[in-house]
Amino acid sequence: MKAQETGQKHGARQGPAGYRIDTDWQETVRLFAETHIVPYAAAWDRAEELPENLLKKLSENGFFGSIFPREYGGLGRSYVDYACLLRQLAMADPATALLVESHTSLCSNHIYLFGTDGQRNAYLPRLATGQILGCWSLTEEGAGSDAAAITTEARREGEEWLIKGSKRFISNASIAGVNVVFAVTTPGAGKDGISAFIVDCENPGRILGERLRTVGMRASQTYEIFFRDCRLKSDAVIGNAGEGLRQALRVLDGGRVAFAALSVGLAQGAHEAALAYSEHRKQFGKRLADFPVIQEQLVDMAVVTKSAWLLTLDAAAQYDAGTLTPGVAAMAKLAASEAAICVSEKSLHIHGGNGYLRGNPAEKYFRDARLCVIGEGTSEVLRLVIARQLLDTHTRSNGKG
Repeated sequence: MKAQETGQKHGARQGPAGYRIDTDWQETVRLFAETHIVPYAAAWDRAEELPENLLKKLSENGFFGSIFPREYGGLGRSYVDYACLLRQLAMADPATALLVESHTSLCSNHIYLFGTDGQRNAYLPRLATGQILGCWSLTEEGAGSDAAAITTEARREGEEWLIKGSKRFISNASIAGVNVVFAVTTPGAGKDGISAFIVDCENPGRILGERLRTVGMRASQTYEIFFRDCRLKSDAVIGNAGEGLRQALRVLDGGRVAFAALSVGLAQGAHEAALAYSEHRKQFGKRLADFPVIQEQLVDMAVVTKSAWLLTLDAAAQYDAGTLTPGVAAMAKLAASEAAICVSEKSLHIHGGNGYLRGNPAEKYFRDARLCVIGEGTSEVLRLVIARQLLDTHTRSNGKG
C-alpha cells in the first residue's frame, strides 16, 4: 500500500526509525478506551459478546477505516497510527482490538489492495465507515499454517462461480456483512490454483455454522462457515483467478504487523495491572514492589514490551514506505506475541492467588494472550519465515545467489 495521508499536523514527534507518532491521535484513542471500553471489558468477556453500542461508537470515531483514503470514507491515516490505535484498544480489551484488526487488516485491506475499482467503490465506503463489518476466510479444519492445503472449491458454471466447502476459526463471521473467501479454482495447481472471492454474507449459500468457544478473547466471536452451492457473479473474484494465495500472503504481512500492535497492547495492559497490584499489595509488612525479586520481574516485563513495540513501529513504518518484507513483519509479530505470553504470565504470578481468580484483569490478559502466538502465523511458522529471509539475505550479500 502506498503511504497515505497521516493527518499528523499537531502533537507529532519523530520516532527513532523515521516514523512519526501522532500524540493527539494516541490521546484520542486512549480517552475513548478508558471511557467506552475499560469499565465494561470484564462484563463483555463474561457475556462472550461485544455490544452493538460499542460497534456504533467505533464506527462514529472512524476506527474501522483509519488506514483507508478519505475518498473511501476512511481517515487517511498511516499504518503507524493504526498500530497505535490497536495498541491502545488492546490495553483496554484485546477482544475489541481483535474485532477491529480482523475487519481492517484482513477483509477491508484485501479489497483495498487487490480489488477492482468497482469492488473498492462498492464495498470500501461501507467497510471504512463501519456500516458493514468484514471477515476473512482462509483457515479450514485441515489447512491452518499450510494455507495451500485448503479444499474449499469454486468452479465456473456459465457466468457464475459456485463455491462449496467450509472454513473454521473465522473472527467476526456472525456480525459481518461481507466475507473475503479463498477457494481452489484450479485443482492440482497448488498455490497457483487458489482464488479470492467477495461474498455478501446474506448470500443463501453462505451458512453460519457452530460458534467455537475459545479460551480467551471470548467477546470476539469465532465461527465455522459452510458454503453450500454458494453462487457468485463472475466479477466476485478479487484480482485474477489463481492469485488468491499470493494476495493472502501480502495481506498477512500487514496483518502480522497489526497483530503485533495488538499483542504489545495486551502486554502493556498486563504489565500495568502488575505494577498497580505490586504497589498496594503488602506482604511481610512491605509492598510487593519493594521486593527486589518483584522489581526484577517488573523490569523484565517492561524491557520485552518496549522492545516489541519498537520492532512493531519499525515494521509499521516500513509498511507505510512500501518496503515491508515478510521477515520484518514476522519478526515484529513473533517478538510481540511472545512478549504478550511472557508478560501476562508474570503478571498473573505477581497477583498470586488473586490472579488465578476469574474476573481478575491478570487472569483475562493471561487467557487472551494465548491467541497471540497462534493467530495469523504461529511462532513456529514465523521463525521459518524469518530464517528464510535471513539466509537469503546472507547468501546474496556474499555473492552466492
